[in-house]
Amino acid sequence: MDYVHGYSNRENSRLYDQANTLTVLLHQDTVYPPGSRVLEAGCGVGAQTVILSRNSPEASITSIDISDESVEKARLLAKKEGVENADFQVANIFALPYEDETFDHIFICFVLEHLKNPLDALISVKRVLKKEGTITVIEGDHGSSYFYPRSDEALQAIKCLIDIQKLLGGNSLIGREIYPLLNRAGFKNVSVSPRMVYVDSSKPDMVEGFTKNTFTAMVEGVRKQALELKMIDEKTWNKGISDLYRTAGKEGTFCYTFFKGTAIK
Repeated sequence: MDYVHGYSNRENSRLYDQANTLTVLLHQDTVYPPGSRVLEAGCGVGAQTVILSRNSPEASITSIDISDESVEKARLLAKKEGVENADFQVANIFALPYEDETFDHIFICFVLEHLKNPLDALISVKRVLKKEGTITVIEGDHGSSYFYPRSDEALQAIKCLIDIQKLLGGNSLIGREIYPLLNRAGFKNVSVSPRMVYVDSSKPDMVEGFTKNTFTAMVEGVRKQALELKMIDEKTWNKGISDLYRTAGKEGTFCYTFFKGTAIK
């Protein structure tokens, strides 16, 4: 699996900003009962793990990632934040080292978009989920981005991110596919709710945390690949990024939709 955003310190900061900014929107209704066993598949640097732990302090969380480096960073963050109910392990979502029906709940956030075969990943985690256990899947959809002032150059820059992720085998438009994917994987009672982010200058924390430090920073992160692959010329790219920052200005607005799916085995 190729991670389109890379593993730089700036990317780590972006992930932390994203998680903290979107905590209420995405996670306020994710709470697990005391004593339950939860598998967080694809924990990355632990940004979501901290939130899971705070929401469900008496649940036992196993957080896995395929990257040794990310898992180590997740352990350090958890220690810093006082997380005591999460265990971090290096593991492959397609070859989970657990017995059938080990976990009461599965949590997957911002992972399927990076996988060449997300359906196989869902089938894999289903194996280790207990009967009547739940799965929660959260993904964004870059095609849901719209903003003011409108900018063709900004849309071209965003398309570069979408196309590069596709070249790497991922799908940054996967949010709209959560419902059919969960159904195809054999889960029941599938329910998907859109979680829209709307930002204007009356919400300065969201301007900084989402428009600038989450979304625009994510697009900026593929600059080198976009120019090397000649997907866009440098002048258009610079104008597009500048225009994305304009949406964070006094008269700018920005909208984006995440999709949260839940289901039962």
